[in-house]
Amino acid sequence: MPILNSPKETFAYGKKLAAKLKGGDVVLLSGELGAGKTALVKGIAKGLGIKNKITSPTFTLMNVYEVKSPKSEAKPRTEPRSGSGTGVQSLVHIDTYRLKDEKELLEIGIEDYLGQPDTICAIEWPEKIKELLKNTALRAKITTIVLEHGDNPHQRRIEVS
Repeated sequence: MPILNSPKETFAYGKKLAAKLKGGDVVLLSGELGAGKTALVKGIAKGLGIKNKITSPTFTLMNVYEVKSPKSEAKPRTEPRSGSGTGVQSLVHIDTYRLKDEKELLEIGIEDYLGQPDTICAIEWPEKIKELLKNTALRAKITTIVLEHGDNPHQRRIEVS
């Protein structure tokens, strides 16, 4: 189980993780309050080239960030390139901490994003939407990440499955 020793390392871990993600991927983030879930999402966003300020959607439930296409390169490309180079056009950050029921997410259009080939979804507190995620697992690659507090205030243990 990797050990992250600071919020900066958690951010860097998310940034590295972004390079492995593809459109349609769903990242489930579990852990206690303050375990670093949002810091990890900030790193993923940075790794995807998103320059927006990333905040936890605790009260709005869902934030959608556009992944900008890279500036045109000096040499012409032989294949289309959008977003991060993996076809990703959006990062959807979902926080279900204050969610009453799955119906709330359905009402704001979560099904328009989950498992879509041009979208990566990062979901904090996924335990609250197990039923909704069962359907998503049929069409998306799901990565589960558990963050736990470590031996000192900034240390985190991270388990990825």
